[in-house]
Amino acid sequence: MARYTGPKARVNRRLGSMVYENQGAIKAADRRKAPPGMHVRPRRPSNYGLALMEKQKIKHYYGLLERQLRRFFDMASRKKGNTGENLLILCERRLDNVVRRAGFTFTRPQARQGIVHGHFQVNGIKVTKPSFLVKVGDVITVRPRKNIQNLYRSLVDQSQAMPPDWIAFDGETLRATVQRLPMADDISLPVDERMVVEFLSR
Repeated sequence: MARYTGPKARVNRRLGSMVYENQGAIKAADRRKAPPGMHVRPRRPSNYGLALMEKQKIKHYYGLLERQLRRFFDMASRKKGNTGENLLILCERRLDNVVRRAGFTFTRPQARQGIVHGHFQVNGIKVTKPSFLVKVGDVITVRPRKNIQNLYRSLVDQSQAMPPDWIAFDGETLRATVQRLPMADDISLPVDERMVVEFLSR
């Protein structure tokens, strides 16, 4: 499965946002807040550059490739309502994002790895696609194997994540239930979706 494996702190610095949440990337970005590159002169980016940065935030934050983002954009444009909000809501419904936001893992790449390795079930069925879109009433659980259960129980015990209102999470049983679909107010990424829609509509 293709994914970004380069230096994550450089992406955080370039985009001016903590799209990668692992401690190493955050500490490195805190030490050097300027954009990456030698002798970088601060200058105002063009409208195209600003829109590109907003699009890159979504791609890196949710772990999407360009083709996946375009597919989500096509799905969002066919739905009623605001296309930008629809796009971000689809991203929020991805299984790897739900696993992260529920509190099973510390980061989305960690959640994605666990899903690909078959650690999670949706409604009792093993799912290995991080892009799986959850629905209202879906129940996400950890596979009933002792070593896997112990791994995620220790992560949950260390995590201080507060699940959003649309996810009910029980740390004792390692069970997350999608109570409702996320709305615009539930989107966890600060991004100008209007600029992204204009960019992808070209």
